[in-house]
Amino acid sequence: MEAGSVMRAGMKTTFPIVAALALVGCAQPGPKPLYQWAGYQDAVYQHLKSNGSEPGAQIALLEAQIAKNKVAGEATPPGMHAHLALLYGKTGDDVAAQRHLETERAQFPESAAYVDFLLKNTKKDAGKSAASAVNAPADAASQPKS
Repeated sequence: MEAGSVMRAGMKTTFPIVAALALVGCAQPGPKPLYQWAGYQDAVYQHLKSNGSEPGAQIALLEAQIAKNKVAGEATPPGMHAHLALLYGKTGDDVAAQRHLETERAQFPESAAYVDFLLKNTKKDAGKSAASAVNAPADAASQPKS
């Protein structure tokens, strides 16, 4: 047997193995997504579709998704905490709304200017509500009785 024929026989068996390994390498899953969007986009869509009429159900859904992301070690997408703050604001839970806005700002520093603007306006609105609640009894007392 010639040396050339032995070499050709070796190449005939080696080439399919190398090709198969290259294909297996290409078939590996791509990189893991940066953020876990599961449930968030649907929640925003439902919020817009229903004109924001059911914030309680959406709050439960998004809070569950955030907990699930935390357990799985996956990052919460930008805007999810801000959307939760909006929903909590609609239900009147200003403490939870503020907490989620601050979380949004901490996770995404590029949103700090807008979140600070929202927090400042939230505090103004809370101050107006408190002032009107305090002044309501005084206003009622100053009204003439019929």
